[in-house]
Amino acid sequence: MVTVDTSQKNMVIEGLVKAREWEALVTILKKMPVVEVVEVLKELEKPDLLDVLSLFTPEEQGYIVSDFDIEMQEELYELLGPKSFTRIFVHMASDIRADLYQELDREDQLKLLPYLDKKTREDVVRLSSYDPETAGGIMSTDFATIIGDMTASQAIEKVRRDAPSKKMIYYVYVVDEDMKLRGFTTLKELIMADPDESIWNIVYKDFAMAEVDEDRESVANKIEKYDVVALPVINKYGQLAGIVSHDDAIEVIQEEQTEDMEKFMGIVPDVEKLNYQETTVLTHFKKRITWVASLSIIGVISGIIIHSFEEALSALILLALYMPMVADTGGNVGSQAATVVIRALALGQITLRNWLMILFKEARIAILVSIVLGIIAYGKILFLSWDTETPEHYSLFFIAFGISLALSIQVISATLLGAALPLVVKRLGGDPAVAASPAITTLVDITGLLIYFGMAMMLFF
Repeated sequence: MVTVDTSQKNMVIEGLVKAREWEALVTILKKMPVVEVVEVLKELEKPDLLDVLSLFTPEEQGYIVSDFDIEMQEELYELLGPKSFTRIFVHMASDIRADLYQELDREDQLKLLPYLDKKTREDVVRLSSYDPETAGGIMSTDFATIIGDMTASQAIEKVRRDAPSKKMIYYVYVVDEDMKLRGFTTLKELIMADPDESIWNIVYKDFAMAEVDEDRESVANKIEKYDVVALPVINKYGQLAGIVSHDDAIEVIQEEQTEDMEKFMGIVPDVEKLNYQETTVLTHFKKRITWVASLSIIGVISGIIIHSFEEALSALILLALYMPMVADTGGNVGSQAATVVIRALALGQITLRNWLMILFKEARIAILVSIVLGIIAYGKILFLSWDTETPEHYSLFFIAFGISLALSIQVISATLLGAALPLVVKRLGGDPAVAASPAITTLVDITGLLIYFGMAMMLFF
């Protein structure tokens, strides 16, 4: 058997694209995973893309277009028009085509619906009615069901008739005559069972599931927790409405992490998840400026504090030299504590009821960290400022001790503030991620300056 490495295959594909040998290209593409086919097709000019797609079967076109990003799907709809696009649309993954339908404006939706068969039309309209942030908004209707009273052979025959996609056929859901979910079995169990054996003998009745209006992040967490390929979704009557697959869960987790990261860094999240390259400079500006500008205004307080202690800074220049060290250290430990608490909240490892335990634990951690950083700061001051002139009545050793003590207290204060702020935001019903990084840094700067100059006034003036 002759194998062709990736580089050789890419060279062959590039050559066929340049020569516009579409039939030869499609012959190769049909042997490749869909995700790789999409990567090739995305690089084609739109007229060439249409020519190449036409050489695939409608089913294959549906699989491929399902892997396109939403913008490319909309472009394809505009190029083909509703009637021609329908042949692809009906073969797309049910959840993907529902998302695309929601993205179309009302006029385009009305143009598309008449060309759809009744089953597809009802499926699209129903899935599109759910909130995108819920289980119903991300679920698929691509699943197989069997009745509990069936035999194994009858069940296998029904699975064949339902014809779910290959990636969704691992679980077969057991329902009653009213479509109420009673359990599930696996394709392996069906095949291995005696043809006359009742389904009730091979059904799993203890299983995880979600409700259609359940938050999609909760659904993704259940799939991760129970390590399942797909999670059934039921409506308020206990009927099987759809399933959420593991790849949908991964996508949700990635989007939620991106959203949390943007909030963490003071960036306003977008409703649409845009590619960095596709996002305009103005859009990036709008996403970033709100928090930064707001915190800059709040930062005026820091300027007022420093201005109030101008005389102290003039009398003891060393205070000015080591202000950045104290501020940076406070910001670092505050952000660390906030990150740990936010992550623990997101994973369900802690709840608001544990707030006292959390703060007590963080306080103990902060004390240990403050001792180490205080000793390092003391040595750093002595090393860098050993030849600096100091007031006659204070030695460098005493000044270094005072600054290091202020830094140590700042570490404890910043850690507790970093741990407490996400809990407070969560308690008020907000997203703990917004309490991180820029917000923590600004608040820690203000409290740090008060601690720093307060300690200086106590010890040196």
